[in-house]
Amino acid sequence: MSAALTYANLTPDAVLDAIDSLGLRCDGTLLQLNSFENRVFQIRLEDGSQRIAKFYRPGRWSDAAILEEHAFTLELAAREIPVVPPLLIGGRTLHHAAGHRFALFARQGGRTPELEQEQTLEWLGRFLGRIHAVGASAAYRARPALDIETFGHAPRQLLLDGDWIPPDLRPAWTGISDQALDLVARSFEHAGPVQGLRLHGDCHPGNLLWTDDGPHFVDFDDSRMGPAIQDLWMLLSGDAADTRRQFDALLRGYTVFRDFHAGEMHLIEALRTLRLLHHSAWIASRWHDPAFPAAFPWFGSARYWQDRILELREQVALMQEGPRFF
Repeated sequence: MSAALTYANLTPDAVLDAIDSLGLRCDGTLLQLNSFENRVFQIRLEDGSQRIAKFYRPGRWSDAAILEEHAFTLELAAREIPVVPPLLIGGRTLHHAAGHRFALFARQGGRTPELEQEQTLEWLGRFLGRIHAVGASAAYRARPALDIETFGHAPRQLLLDGDWIPPDLRPAWTGISDQALDLVARSFEHAGPVQGLRLHGDCHPGNLLWTDDGPHFVDFDDSRMGPAIQDLWMLLSGDAADTRRQFDALLRGYTVFRDFHAGEMHLIEALRTLRLLHHSAWIASRWHDPAFPAAFPWFGSARYWQDRILELREQVALMQEGPRFF
């Protein structure tokens, strides 16, 4: 069954029935939260408490892969690292109801962190260092790695095979994506031996919640094996001076708990390039889900692909320049 059909059948009653099947009594209050990849709901129980229910996209992860992520976040939480792990209910974190797979989480409030403040970046760096110290202690077996093949060559081929790119722009996009991936490979060579570890995987500011007690890291759905820098570069923005200052602050916190391999700075623009390619392929691969044409109506237009070609040209130039700072 396609994800679109499965989600079409995920009615409010189906969501509430799934929660009730765990022995939790809902009061009928249900709010769908913003999420494209999965379906996520805030629910209220009869005792007035609230939970977050995540219904996983069919076919994306195996049960084993989901449980690996759950085990990682539970391990982090056990070490008092501020993550939001799935709730253990009836001895399980992953549940099944009427063909749906889902997990429940505590509701965590918070605001977007103020990343322009060095103190905030140091604080985040300390917890990322702790997350990575745990992440390096074991390896995922069911989840794929973040590498050139899975985030570069495979997405590129999916886009070419699906005829998503307008014919008159196809040669330009094909040529620049080829050049970009060659430079990504060269960047990995310049980085030298890089340790793969269990990552958050999608550590952008939207997946960080800040309270007076500090940060909380949420949504490990994209957790994979990969280089440590993947969880750091998305917190950087601005010109070379800004990113240098931000990165220094992150590392002051990070290296309290874990050494950082300086060669990984060669991977910042390479990983950004892979993310750009992967994002276009992600939209294409989800196009059968009605939520995607509604959210990305410009996908497939000439303007969209012209912009992607310009982005890749910029990435090629940045990778040719080498790291912006050391």
